Amino acid sequence: MNKTPIKFGTDGWRGIIAQDFTFDNVRICAQAVADYLKQTDLASRGLIIGYDTRFASEDFASAVAEVVAGNGIQVSLCPQATPTPVISYGVLAQKAGGAIIITASHNPAIWNGFKYKSESGASASPEMVAELEKNIAQTLATGEIDQIPLVKALEQGLVEYLDLAPIYFQHLAGLINLDGLRQSRLKVVVDPMYGAGAGYLKALLGGGAIEIIEINSERNPLFPGIRPEPIAANLTKLSATVRQQGANAGLATDGDADRLGIIDEKGRFLTTLQVFALLCLYLLEIRRERGTIVKTITTSSMLYRLGEIFNVPVRETPVGFKYIAPLMLTENVLIGGEESGGFGFHGHAPERDGILSALYFLDLMVKTGKTPSQLIEYLYSKVGPHHFDRVDIEFPEAARPAIIERIKQNPPKDIDGVKVVKFDTTDGFRFILSDTTWLLIRFSGTEPLLRIYAESSTPARVKKLLKLGKKLAGV
Repeated sequence: MNKTPIKFGTDGWRGIIAQDFTFDNVRICAQAVADYLKQTDLASRGLIIGYDTRFASEDFASAVAEVVAGNGIQVSLCPQATPTPVISYGVLAQKAGGAIIITASHNPAIWNGFKYKSESGASASPEMVAELEKNIAQTLATGEIDQIPLVKALEQGLVEYLDLAPIYFQHLAGLINLDGLRQSRLKVVVDPMYGAGAGYLKALLGGGAIEIIEINSERNPLFPGIRPEPIAANLTKLSATVRQQGANAGLATDGDADRLGIIDEKGRFLTTLQVFALLCLYLLEIRRERGTIVKTITTSSMLYRLGEIFNVPVRETPVGFKYIAPLMLTENVLIGGEESGGFGFHGHAPERDGILSALYFLDLMVKTGKTPSQLIEYLYSKVGPHHFDRVDIEFPEAARPAIIERIKQNPPKDIDGVKVVKFDTTDGFRFILSDTTWLLIRFSGTEPLLRIYAESSTPARVKKLLKLGKKLAGV
């Protein structure tokens, strides 16, 4: 049996297919989840199992189903690739004990992953992860895995196929006026990035005056020419298509459709921080809803300004939706969001949803009659100009301690001639300057990358700060 260590990062466990992400290791994880369900009395509620469009994802999902069913737990298995937010909502709708999703989200094609969602539809909490890892260690030690062939499990009714899309569509119809969007006469290009979100926006909005043009909608586990992360570098085809078609906007969802990227009518990428601020503005000003805004440390200081304008509280967490979800479950949270383009909403599952985020953004355009670039101008008229960028740097794992030590031992008193008023080590190393500009250096929780982030009043200043960040880290 493979003894590769299985570690759950920011959102589940990810590994390179056939190297770490093997059928043996996936079965070990499935056994750990089955044990956890039995230990917590959730086993009687059953488990949903879903998967994305990556290489052999449906086969890994079947292997998971065989183990979970082998432990006597009822399985609802998705019959085709299904977006993560659809599965998260499905957990709530079905009152299931949780869900396992085979997906590596936005990672390159050679990766796959194993996400566990709790009975609330949220990502596993740090406490749950600790229990799962304990169970994984136990399974590795004993080698004991209970399983039943899928054909037999289907015959016995332990596994049943369940299409969650109709349940999800019905729920979204209660959150937003879909008919209004269908009649909007917008022309929108949608890029599901060869991922699980293919066909969803078309199915939700088709049949009216709105024109939806879909690109990269076929299944291709190689994600040719891109990685399925909706950032500017991967959306050149979407940008070109928006310009060629004279479209009003371009919308992209990542590999498992829990994240959103937006291209404006001129073919320019909106940063995820701009999108987050615009979604907050939509909920606060257009829908007149109120509640706490929850942001991770890598998101915009624009949200604090919106909090002041609309008199709503703003809370900050480390990176990872697993830190936002508990607040969504216990407090009146209006919206929670991350720099990665993942946003979760009040009245929905406590999880990111790229599809609902896209619908809300389109509704903002319809209700204001503004193009995406005009919306940015409108936002800046309220909060002032804010520009953002991020650089990702691959580094040898052996260099990690030296990078940490270098920054820890020599934190600068000022950066680019502006005083550092706060040095925050909640998640990485963040420097907040006296003019509200910020610079953050942190290691990715899902990939071997050092990420450097900056937000300031001009693109030129952001560029300069990123260079200074690299210098600080010594990379």
